[in-house]
Amino acid sequence: MPSNAVERVRPQIRVDDVEPLYSGPPAYQLADWRRRVNAMYDAVRRSDAPQAAWQAWCETRRDLFQRHPVSPIASLRRAHYKGPITFAYDPDLRFQVDLLPADGPAEDVELGPDGRLSRRPVGVTVGLAPKLSTELTVYWIEGYGGGLFLPFKDATNGTQTYGGGRYLIDAIKGADLGLSRSGRLILDFNFAYHPSCAHNPDFVCPLAPPENTLAGPIQAGERL
Repeated sequence: MPSNAVERVRPQIRVDDVEPLYSGPPAYQLADWRRRVNAMYDAVRRSDAPQAAWQAWCETRRDLFQRHPVSPIASLRRAHYKGPITFAYDPDLRFQVDLLPADGPAEDVELGPDGRLSRRPVGVTVGLAPKLSTELTVYWIEGYGGGLFLPFKDATNGTQTYGGGRYLIDAIKGADLGLSRSGRLILDFNFAYHPSCAHNPDFVCPLAPPENTLAGPIQAGERL
C-alpha cells in the first residue's frame, strides 16, 4: 500500500480529535460513544480507498476501546489492552450485493437488563454465494427508529473469532458501509466485528441465527 494511502481517507476520527472525552452522566457518555462511531463510519463511506479506510477504522476503534469511558473493555484492563485485533486486510472479501425482498415473522431476542429486541427478515443478499457458497439474511430491528442488522457466523467461530459470531451491519450503532455508486449494498468482511459481549460478560448481545451461518472460514475482520 502506498505510504500516503491512509491520507486519502477522509480525516480520521480519533477519540480526542475534536473535543475531550466526555466524563459526565453515563447516558451522555453513551451518546458521545455513538456520535464518534457514526463519525467513524461516515469517514469510511466517504473514502474511495477501502484498505486505507479500513486501517483508519482499526486505529479509531483501538482508541475508543482503550480510552472511552463506555468502552466494552473493563476499566482495569484498558491500560494494557492492545486490541481490537484483526486479520490482515483481504480485498477479495469485499462485496457489492443486491437484495431480494424477504418476509417472515419477527423473532424476539432476550437481552437481559436491556429488555427484548425484535428482528424481522427483510432481505436476502444476492452476490455472496459464488465465493462463499451461500447468501445471508438482512434483518430489520423493530421498534422506534429501527435499523438494518446483519449478524453472521462462520467456521472461525470458537477458535479464531467469538463463538457467537460477528456483525457486518448494525445501523442503530452506526455500523453500516452504505451503498456503492451503482446502488448495491456494500458488505466488506474486513469490517466484521465482535459484539460487545465478546469483550465483556456484563453485556448481552443479539447473536447470529443458525440460518446466517457460512460454511467456510471468514479470515477477515476482528479476531480473538
